[in-house]
Amino acid sequence: MNRIKLLVLLSILTFTISCGQQKRYVSYKTKKGETMRDIANKFDIKTKDLLRLNPDVGRKPEENTTIIVPNPNKEQNQIAKNTTATVTPKKKEVPIDTVEQKSETAENAALKTAKKNFVVHVVKPKETVYGLTHFYNISPDDLFMLNPSIKSEGLKIGQIIRIKPTDTETETEENSLFEDNFKAEATINLALLLPFRANQHASKSPSSIFEDNKLANIVTDFYMGSEIAIDSIRRQGVTVNVQVFDTNRKGSRINAILADEKLAQSDVIIGPFYSEEATKVAKNVKAPVIFPMYSKHQDKFSSSKLVKTAPSKINYEETLINYLVNHFNGENIIIVGDNTKESNAKIARISNKLQQHDSIYKAHVLKPEKGYIKKERFTKIMKPKTHSWVIVISDDNAIVADALNSMISLPERVTAQVFTLEKNDAFDKIDNNKLARINFTYITDEYIDENTQHSMFFNKKYELKNNTLPSSYATKGFDITYDILARLASSDNNLKETFKNGSSYRLVSKFDYDKQLFGATSNKGLFIVRYNGDLSLTRLR
Repeated sequence: MNRIKLLVLLSILTFTISCGQQKRYVSYKTKKGETMRDIANKFDIKTKDLLRLNPDVGRKPEENTTIIVPNPNKEQNQIAKNTTATVTPKKKEVPIDTVEQKSETAENAALKTAKKNFVVHVVKPKETVYGLTHFYNISPDDLFMLNPSIKSEGLKIGQIIRIKPTDTETETEENSLFEDNFKAEATINLALLLPFRANQHASKSPSSIFEDNKLANIVTDFYMGSEIAIDSIRRQGVTVNVQVFDTNRKGSRINAILADEKLAQSDVIIGPFYSEEATKVAKNVKAPVIFPMYSKHQDKFSSSKLVKTAPSKINYEETLINYLVNHFNGENIIIVGDNTKESNAKIARISNKLQQHDSIYKAHVLKPEKGYIKKERFTKIMKPKTHSWVIVISDDNAIVADALNSMISLPERVTAQVFTLEKNDAFDKIDNNKLARINFTYITDEYIDENTQHSMFFNKKYELKNNTLPSSYATKGFDITYDILARLASSDNNLKETFKNGSSYRLVSKFDYDKQLFGATSNKGLFIVRYNGDLSLTRLR
């Protein structure tokens, strides 16, 4: 009984996440011997679309299983056979937040009017509320408030919708949004190459394996997240054949795996974890090789088969610089370093690029004297009635503490905001209340809103399966695996082609791939996050 309740609950929750409203659908109890194909034919939809609505129901459900089906009595939900489940809007004149325009002239006029005060978007096939809100960094409630019809009627192809007022501080991205559009009967052969080191742990107790072994925790968590992703893709009608290989210690198993040609039929390979192993695999296979971890050596990747999922450190600099340049309004810029070679190099690059902006004439640079930076050195540069941007380029605990503490009690009419490239351990040692008071802002490759339905659903499903909440590595395992499989299933296994079709957002990750003519493919997907006074976080980009 509990199992049946769980399946029904998960089906309803998944349906809510996928569709955002239920008026177009009704519940249906299966009859003895009915298959999902039979039911799909009865309601004149594709089997794969019915499976997407009911991801936790198999192709041969038991009698009296409750599933979700299109409402046959609702005219706008009558979906023609051999089409997708996208509803074609009626062509009639209605307000701009609910219309597919009749003509190019009318569409241009509506767009011109809407663009005066709002960022607008023309809905494309397969786009969802979830995808649009993540892409534009807004909440569903904000979208519904500006476009009330979406909540009751859903999105319509060609519909012009308001996204947000044009004067909001969050950035709107220029590239397009990749939308999942799984092909019928899609089949993917996936290989996972992960360093489980099972032989090494064979004689150990479970507690001793994971107690002091960071790698064992990372690998198993990543794999468990991948399992959830594979299961989710399969439940949407995609056939995923999986081979899992233990690469063991560095390099010790890769040669044997390659020699046996066990990867020859793979459509995609996720792993290995180490850069030199990934390079070796890419030289000996035809399939794309997905490198799932960050490595300081990844900038040297030259194979066109390699796909880097972690942004390079230079991307963090570029993201911060672009944000500051685009938002510059006469701020006083101070860059803080720690006199190390790495810090000095970053400061030189950032300072030079900022000053290439027409209105930025100077970026002040502060470095420690006798191991610390006095507060007076900051306040001497700061000006009343002029907001300051303080950019901290250091992982030194003392330097970070000096800079942030100096910003807490500033002279009257002097204000500042602190930026950094990454929230490293030195910033983790600073009290969050202090970070909030200075609107601390940083670049990150992970951002999650735990209150979204997708996040809650994933956490619940992961906990049910593994009796624990997912770690960041488990979530990364899900994101990377799901994104790659979704792209393959949407493109007849032509992964490279999907890189041209926009960026994708998963649970915590953004995948914005840059495919070079030569060399590896790089992910440039990063977020800019700011602390607010109430300790909440705002995604600025």
